[in-house]
Amino acid sequence: MIDAQLKTLTPPVAALIADLATLPAPADAVNMYASDGPPGNGARRRNLALALETALARRPDLLLIGEAPGYNGARRTGVPFTSERLLLEGRWPLGRLEAGPNLALARDDERISAEPTATIVCRELAALGLTAAGWNAYPFHPHRPGVERSNRPPRASEIALGLPLLARVCALFSGVPVVALGRVAAGALTTLGVPHRRLRHPAQGGARQFAAGLRADA
Repeated sequence: MIDAQLKTLTPPVAALIADLATLPAPADAVNMYASDGPPGNGARRRNLALALETALARRPDLLLIGEAPGYNGARRTGVPFTSERLLLEGRWPLGRLEAGPNLALARDDERISAEPTATIVCRELAALGLTAAGWNAYPFHPHRPGVERSNRPPRASEIALGLPLLARVCALFSGVPVVALGRVAAGALTTLGVPHRRLRHPAQGGARQFAAGLRADA
């Protein structure tokens, strides 16, 4: 059953999270929002709800679209472009939360995760005084078979599964400039006919090009 707290959300956000919670994932991917999953999934659903509702209230400068959650990032926190370390430090793409409820740690284990892409994105946004909502072309965590603490590129079928959800998120933030991080995200947005600009993904040596691209259009 979906958390009772989610019933207080705005209808589009509540429906989005409810749909995420019921979508199946293949054996080599994790739906970290699944309603029939471990207790940490409830924290991730609440985190995502808080992130989306806060973004709608604040009207972010950008909507960042990535490829898929990483195992040390949104896989653990539920929120794109965050990590547990960033949450503990009070940093996330929407800026600091000055008051009110905070994003929670799901505590799958005793580790405190850090994630390079999330760290770079938050650092560069903060340097430019920008805020951003985030989403991924594939909203679940794809991993190598039998190795959950790993990442793999999402398949075309997985990107196709994510397209309706991506379209709904873009509609939520209609009028907010959309930025694709990398080829996969850009391809998904192109398929949907969503205007966007593409930046180099920060991973695998792309941090400087990502930062330069973000600053060029700031």
